[in-house]
Amino acid sequence: MKPIYLCLFVLLVINTTWSQQNSNEPLFIVEGDSIPKSKINLDEIILYRPLTFNSNKDSKAYYLLRYRILKVYPYAKLAAERLHKLNSRLDSIQSKRQKKKYAKRIEKYIEGEFAEELKKLTRKEGQLLVKLIHRETGFTPHYLVKKLRNGWRAFIYQTTARMFDINLKTTFDPQNNKEDRWINEIIERAKARGRLKKIS
Repeated sequence: MKPIYLCLFVLLVINTTWSQQNSNEPLFIVEGDSIPKSKINLDEIILYRPLTFNSNKDSKAYYLLRYRILKVYPYAKLAAERLHKLNSRLDSIQSKRQKKKYAKRIEKYIEGEFAEELKKLTRKEGQLLVKLIHRETGFTPHYLVKKLRNGWRAFIYQTTARMFDINLKTTFDPQNNKEDRWINEIIERAKARGRLKKIS
């Protein structure tokens, strides 16, 4: 009895396979590929839910924040890239004195390159830049200055920043901060739409 069931099963599998090979599914020839395919692979797309706000005030706050983030984010991204390169270079330098000297040289170069542009930022944009640097690097600007230069320099920068209501120790915390959640959403939407500028 079992051999009969086995034979029927084998015939069923062969028939199904043959039917699939000879199905009337339309075949597509993709440019650059000579093998016809029954499916076309598409690029992945990301769908975002429509923006909804509890009030007109929230709506205005969100769009103002988006304007500021799109302006400031490229500097934070550049800072993260430069930090990565700097750390790679510092790892190859053996002497502690030479590391400090190199970090000081990089600091002067960055100040010369971006000081005028960064001075034009508003107070709120400066606060956002501090958050975004933490988001992109995982470290606060205060910690980075202290690590790469020294505690005294970090103290001077922090004191100066506090005069403009900017705290270099501010962290990015989307779990507990509504504005930080919005920042994440703004950046992800802008990336998907290719709206983030790059500074070289």
